[in-house]
Amino acid sequence: MEMVRIIPMASSIRPSFSSFRSCVSRFGVSLSSCNSSRRPSFLHLGSAVQQSQLFSLKASKLFRVEGSNMAVRAGGNMAQASTSITQEEALEWVKKDNRRMLHVVYRVGDLERTIKFYTECLGMKLLRKRDIPEERYTNAFLGYGPEDSHFVIELTYNYGVDKYDIGTGFGHFGIAVEDVAKTVDLIKAKGGKVTREPGPVKGGSTVIAFIEDPDGYKFELLERGPTPEPLCQVMLRVGDLDRSINFYEKAFGMELLRKRDNPEYKYTIAMMGYGPEDKSVVLELTYNYGVTQYDKGNAYAQIAIGTDDVYKTAEVIKMSEGKLTREPGPLPGINTKITACLDPDGWKTVFVDNIDFLKELELL
Repeated sequence: MEMVRIIPMASSIRPSFSSFRSCVSRFGVSLSSCNSSRRPSFLHLGSAVQQSQLFSLKASKLFRVEGSNMAVRAGGNMAQASTSITQEEALEWVKKDNRRMLHVVYRVGDLERTIKFYTECLGMKLLRKRDIPEERYTNAFLGYGPEDSHFVIELTYNYGVDKYDIGTGFGHFGIAVEDVAKTVDLIKAKGGKVTREPGPVKGGSTVIAFIEDPDGYKFELLERGPTPEPLCQVMLRVGDLDRSINFYEKAFGMELLRKRDNPEYKYTIAMMGYGPEDKSVVLELTYNYGVTQYDKGNAYAQIAIGTDDVYKTAEVIKMSEGKLTREPGPLPGINTKITACLDPDGWKTVFVDNIDFLKELELL
């Protein structure tokens, strides 16, 4: 069986964990231990988190940013934070925080079927897999490179649930391939569904195609040369584009890479991210004229983003009028610190402490 070649570049805009072991830099992390299948999956929204005792933090850290004091104190089995930071300092800090989109989480009805489709048709690799029988779910991580340097997919299969509602708010994922037509032919040969044949994008020259995976998730195939991040887009629909751009710039520290209005088809898109589109994953926000709300269904879950400090991240989110769904702090059962929030449209994001996740990948 011929595989689709998706060749990553030798360099990336973010260093990998191998160059990070002696000092903190930009990197990606996993949301679970590589070896322990019994740790709670805190990104899994369909199961309860185990309420086991908090591990004691190994060290306390003092974090200072331009005149503001941020102390993360560890004592016994509780991590606490005290902050003294102005809004101006907070917004300046978020631009300097070491952030990278780590992975996207969503649910599927047949894990083995989806893994087979992604590996055989889309050229992904199965990076790891874990089963949590006591909570009745299984995770699989897939992508085009290791989790410490690439954006990856985390699939969740809940025992006995074979179908989910994708809703109308989720748009698609984007994958950069060297030959769109060849990829589409392979997908057709494997029985995949092509919803848009290869051809130039409307109003441009980039060759694209659209396909659906076995659960109905849409993927846009974009024809590009070698790139360090083949899994390159997550598209979500929003009800007020300027409001969303402002939120992601201030609360998440993302950059507006470009904005394009298409009045003929009555929609506007904004590309947001932490690096250029051809070298990193981006969040594509789409506004359809006159549509202010969408049904999110129960299939798509969230995106995870790494941060140097979840406590300060939470403060910035509050200052930006974001809604915290989980206060910052260590997870029950493990030391990993996270915080979670909703954007103005209700899309969920989890921020994960960089060093803690490096430890979970057993790279520290």
